[in-house]
Amino acid sequence: MFIAELRVPRMRHTIRSMSEPVFRMMKPMDLTPSPRALELHRQLHAFLQERVWPMEAAYATEDAANRAAGNPWQPSEVIEGLKAEARAQGLWNLFLPNSAHAPEGLSNLDYAPLCELMGRMYWSPEVFNCSAPDTGNMEVLARYAGEAQQARWLQPLLDGRIRSAFLMTEPAVASSDATNLQCGIRRDGDDYVLDGRKWFASGAGDPRCEVYIVMGITDTNAAAHQRHSMIVVPADTPGIRVNRAMDVYGYDDAPHGHMEIDLVDVRVPAANMLLGEGRGFEIAQGRLGPGRIHHCMRAIGMGERALEAMCRRLASRHAFGRAIADQSIWRERIAESRCLLDQARLMVLNAARMMDTVGNKAARAEIAMIKVIAPQAAEKVIDWAVQAHGAAGVSQDTFLAKAWAHNRTLRLADGPDEVHRDTIARLELKKHAAKDAA
Repeated sequence: MFIAELRVPRMRHTIRSMSEPVFRMMKPMDLTPSPRALELHRQLHAFLQERVWPMEAAYATEDAANRAAGNPWQPSEVIEGLKAEARAQGLWNLFLPNSAHAPEGLSNLDYAPLCELMGRMYWSPEVFNCSAPDTGNMEVLARYAGEAQQARWLQPLLDGRIRSAFLMTEPAVASSDATNLQCGIRRDGDDYVLDGRKWFASGAGDPRCEVYIVMGITDTNAAAHQRHSMIVVPADTPGIRVNRAMDVYGYDDAPHGHMEIDLVDVRVPAANMLLGEGRGFEIAQGRLGPGRIHHCMRAIGMGERALEAMCRRLASRHAFGRAIADQSIWRERIAESRCLLDQARLMVLNAARMMDTVGNKAARAEIAMIKVIAPQAAEKVIDWAVQAHGAAGVSQDTFLAKAWAHNRTLRLADGPDEVHRDTIARLELKKHAAKDAA
């Protein structure tokens, strides 16, 4: 074949010129904590190390005694004592930024490393009044409730005197698409009347749970994202029936629990409606953004604890004539664990920074990405730690079994992986569609 006969194939896909050089697409990423956050981090770490983490065994003993006596559904004396100490030291309500109701609250970026420390033990956030679902509900009440509702419900929550629950998920529909929710909220004179079944209402089993925030449908004929509303419902309102506690991988998580609840002709004043009819999705986005990032922060903390436990276990145990830590497969897993956790942390910090600077809506892609990445990273590290501990890893003799179960649920809580991946993909496709149209 002569050279002149050669045909250069036409490229099916050509490289399009980028609208901006790569360095211009890189967003400024200052993750420097404030001096106040650094001091609080030092103070919190010392308090956790000296007062909270050593009480893990005491808490387990108290829980076992309550169960043996036939009533695990009661507040922990261990936690209540620690709460008083934490509040006295100013380690209280650190999660709520830019609110006159909680001047001690930090920015999302400053709070992130502190939340990670709290996450190393699953019940420790409650010590600082920084546990779900109360944090999310306090965010909602601080942003969207009127003065009367704030005085009645927000202040007791901020004081740690009561607990709350968020009733969104339903057993009869695919709640991953919240437009499917069927719980009815109908206007009747000066009241609203609620009818429906909710489940996995975290915190509703606690005897101190005095208020629910309920999402339901107010107008079946409205646009899909304008049909639903959120309303405040006192937990002792007639017509509310708590059916049962839902186990999570065999754990009932008493005294807080995850309850199945029937609402039958539940009547509350119209003034309990938050923000207005049809604005439930708007409120949900304001609530779930911080909630998702808090979950991710805590997950990284638990992953760090699991990695530490794994390293110590592997260094202390011998098999086939050498330390297990000297086996290449375990060195590979240790290295991969460090990579996974550090990657997830950096993405969480970046998402927190964006929430602080451009708002939750503009940061929705970053929030979605960390909600996918952080729980999966922690889950893998915890699973490897279980494997390193052998039979002990699946038993009550280590924290790992419950940590795995707790973390695995995070891939469902506040939206499953699939929903967040879809959000990421849609935003990415939209971005490139806009470029092509220009």
